[in-house]
Amino acid sequence: MAAFTQIVEQASDILWNYLLLFLLVGTGIFFTIKLHFVQLSSFADGVRHLFKGFSLHGKAADKDGMSSFQALATAIAAQVGTGNITGCATALVSGGPGALFWTWVSAFFGMATIYAEAVLAQTYRTTVDGQVTGGPAYYIRAAFKGKFGKFLAIFFSVALILALGFMGNMVQSNSIGDAFHNAF
Repeated sequence: MAAFTQIVEQASDILWNYLLLFLLVGTGIFFTIKLHFVQLSSFADGVRHLFKGFSLHGKAADKDGMSSFQALATAIAAQVGTGNITGCATALVSGGPGALFWTWVSAFFGMATIYAEAVLAQTYRTTVDGQVTGGPAYYIRAAFKGKFGKFLAIFFSVALILALGFMGNMVQSNSIGDAFHNAF
């Protein structure tokens, strides 16, 4: 078990350093500038579309899709998880109130990254026999043509399966276990 812990700690040291911070926030800053501060410039339009055809009872706003509320709830559910909640709490405990400011700053720039991901997913989705398919693997393959693009798309898909199937559950299980341990 000690060897496994050492491997995980070494992987964590490689992944969670200043390079990752600059890469993630830098990508957000790049998209914010390139998309002309889409977080601010499209805010009013987003609120208008949110309440257009608003329905809490599952009735679609149009005959072909989801209501605005269903789309918002789905998008929020895909983005917010245990890591977001425990991450903010851990940042507050570890870094104090100033950590929340930097969390908000990075979240502001992260909005542009999420927007870019959503636009790419919508742009490169496909419809076959009425079934819509798409996502990151599709736009990665479209961005990098040939065998390299296919390799990257497969690599991303396998990494995603491993992350969601194993590692994502570990974070949630650990958070729940720690909460019960500290409470009782």
